[in-house]
Amino acid sequence: MFSKIDLKKLIVPLVIEQFLTIAVGLIDSMMVASVGESAVSAISLVDTVNILIINIFTALATGGAVVAGQYIGMKQEYNSCKAANQTLIFTTLIALFVMIIVYVLKNFILHTVFGQIEDDVANYANTYLLIVSASIPFIGMYNAGAAIFRAMGNSKVSMNTSLIMNLVNIVGNAILIYGFHMEIAGAAIPTLISRIVAAVVIVVRLGNQDLQIHIDRPFKLKFDWRMIKKILRIGIPNSLENSMFQLGKILVLTIVTAFGTRAITANAVSNTIAMFQILPGMAICQAILTVSSQCVGANDYKQLDFYIKRLMKTIYVFAVAINVVVVAILPLILKAYNLSSETTEIAKQIIWYHAICTCTIWPLSFALPNSLRAANDVMFTMIVAILSMWIFRIGASVVIAKWLGFGVLGVWIAMTIDWFVRAIIFVIRYKYKIKSKCKI
Repeated sequence: MFSKIDLKKLIVPLVIEQFLTIAVGLIDSMMVASVGESAVSAISLVDTVNILIINIFTALATGGAVVAGQYIGMKQEYNSCKAANQTLIFTTLIALFVMIIVYVLKNFILHTVFGQIEDDVANYANTYLLIVSASIPFIGMYNAGAAIFRAMGNSKVSMNTSLIMNLVNIVGNAILIYGFHMEIAGAAIPTLISRIVAAVVIVVRLGNQDLQIHIDRPFKLKFDWRMIKKILRIGIPNSLENSMFQLGKILVLTIVTAFGTRAITANAVSNTIAMFQILPGMAICQAILTVSSQCVGANDYKQLDFYIKRLMKTIYVFAVAINVVVVAILPLILKAYNLSSETTEIAKQIIWYHAICTCTIWPLSFALPNSLRAANDVMFTMIVAILSMWIFRIGASVVIAKWLGFGVLGVWIAMTIDWFVRAIIFVIRYKYKIKSKCKI
């Protein structure tokens, strides 16, 4: 179903897109670092909430992409287009609702969720949250459109759109932070504008009637509840899993904040660098969804197993390669942040530890379960991920970070314990769910 050339056409744009997003995030944080460590801490705190929200839309969009991909495997392109329409409508409406909730709960987020933070960090966080939250509906639209393009194996469009979005963001940051000295607002306003631009571009492109999957033109706001139920059957468990995962990270962040601004900053910088370490894996995770959903739609589990093995091997090769590079240039990266010596040392320990775990545990914990989700086994992956997160990530964070005195590094150790448990369970489930059907 997919030649080597097809897989390259799918994966390479995904890798480039992930790189652009993470690179801009790194450059953004370096620009904001010129304002001060308090500004870096504030953005890292707000971004934990933003990532939670983005994960909800990504999960809903994934539900639509899996359904559309399965219809492609069944050779039912008309139904694929219906799935695209409903994914875009439903995701955008949910995004509007979430935006309203964020504004209503703003004070609760700032003063309760983030715990005890210093006044200057709280003020920066308030400004950033107010501006960036207006982009939530556009995040929903963009994620829905990008997922639909990936479902048909066309990841080049989302890559090009991401390029436009990130260029707008980084140029805007440079102008407003350095030119107009707008500090935290100078980072927030370009983020809002870039997401609006990305949403408009991807929806317009999706209206091309020559595409294998496209939305109606003129677009009609009409619900097809049968199709929405199909999408939500995959999207809701996936959304709950992603949301609980990110909620766990937010709760763990309250442990990090107790260690002070240096710990918050080291954690924020490490999170940004760590995204580069898992960059190939995240890109190929999306490719696994596309490939798996079409194989499942065609009811061809032998091909599914063949492609999963090939893609997992690819993840491991690239994970080792990129982590070698990251660790080699780590001193230069940390120097660019202009951090204190204590903060630099904490970040260095975290990144080295994360590199080892990324090259061993991460692919089995995060990439492999995407084949299960495409095979409609979303309830199992959700339950395992949520239980493991609460028991190991949060529980072990308290024990290792606070009781055993490991500090912020203990939070990262607890995180990888969660990875390890999930990896074991998902490997066993894959053998039961996928490998067993290859013999039929």
